[in-house]
Amino acid sequence: MEGKTHLVLGMVWQIIRIGLFSKINLVHHPELFRLLEEGETIDDLLKLGIDQILLRWVNYHLKNAGHPKKVTNFTGDIKDSEAYTILLNQLAPQKCDKKPLAETDLLKRADLMLERADKLGCKKFVTAKDITKGNGKLNLAFVANLFNTCPGLAPVEFQAIEETREEKTFRNWMNSLGVDPFVNNLYQDLRDGTVLLQLFNKVSPGIVEDKKVNWNPDKSLSPSMKKLENCNYAVDLGKQLKFSLVGIGGKDILDGNKTLTLAVVYQLMRFHVLSILEKLGGGKKISDPDIISWANGKVSGAGKTTSMKDFKDPTLKNGHFLIDLVDAVRPGSIDYSCVEKGSGEKEDVSNAKYAVSSARKIGATIFALPEDIVEVKNKMIMTYVASVMVIDFGGSH
Repeated sequence: MEGKTHLVLGMVWQIIRIGLFSKINLVHHPELFRLLEEGETIDDLLKLGIDQILLRWVNYHLKNAGHPKKVTNFTGDIKDSEAYTILLNQLAPQKCDKKPLAETDLLKRADLMLERADKLGCKKFVTAKDITKGNGKLNLAFVANLFNTCPGLAPVEFQAIEETREEKTFRNWMNSLGVDPFVNNLYQDLRDGTVLLQLFNKVSPGIVEDKKVNWNPDKSLSPSMKKLENCNYAVDLGKQLKFSLVGIGGKDILDGNKTLTLAVVYQLMRFHVLSILEKLGGGKKISDPDIISWANGKVSGAGKTTSMKDFKDPTLKNGHFLIDLVDAVRPGSIDYSCVEKGSGEKEDVSNAKYAVSSARKIGATIFALPEDIVEVKNKMIMTYVASVMVIDFGGSH
């Protein structure tokens, strides 16, 4: 029972973490550029984990407030609520004064500080006791929520980095599996190989041999060599799982080659979905033609007239087949009065949104976006149909 409780708490933390951390990046906040230290570049910032970014953010505001304290962690360094009080005052001086610092009892001081955080709508995740005991996870969540609500960084004149929908989809998938560190930048955060190796072990449990992995390459005497060894091992594992990796080597991942890194990541995501189907199907290998045949059979068996030739079928753009598929798997789940009958771009987008939301409502884990359907992105549509198939087979992701 205790093990199940820990598992549930772990899952809850992952969900909270994804929600809180998803927008703490240069895509949504190019003003994070202001946290760069002397001699650093954007690439240096991209290498930082979320906790390191938030520590820099706290210290940036403490420095601007003329406060001598520097926070190095979200455990012992914040127990006295001093940094939090100064931070809140710096972010919203008219709502958050420094009066809590006059209280010598640390528990009472934490309570007073949280009263001020509440004025900003940020009294979530921690209690006064969590602060005085230095609960790292809850304090990290508290600071992340505070950043999301009130970053307090002056805007910059440029967009520091752009992220494609495909990149965002893959990042969300990785983070949903609970990789550590949280993937903030798809290419930079995969360069040391550790996240990729975690993913291989999650989609194919037991495939990774710990003795072959350098889990902390930056602490070794030759970090670059250890990272390359990790990336080479990841490519070897991909070949072991029959991935198509012609012309792809570990150095391509280490160098942050976008096209080749995406090729590895997509095949990992595809393998993950297909492995779930294989388990639910009693061990039978599932191929793309199998998924297409199942989908067409399911829709026609429900008395519907739509169909698909393959995942590149241009007729998929209007969303009708995908909507019919959801209704065939869960009869009555679709309100057809919400389905647009026209053939224009506006109608296609509306139907695509409905297809995504309807699939999610029946329990499918959908990473594809409505735009992916309208543009008939075959990779994303494959994961959509396969995810609905998982639900029909009686499973979940």
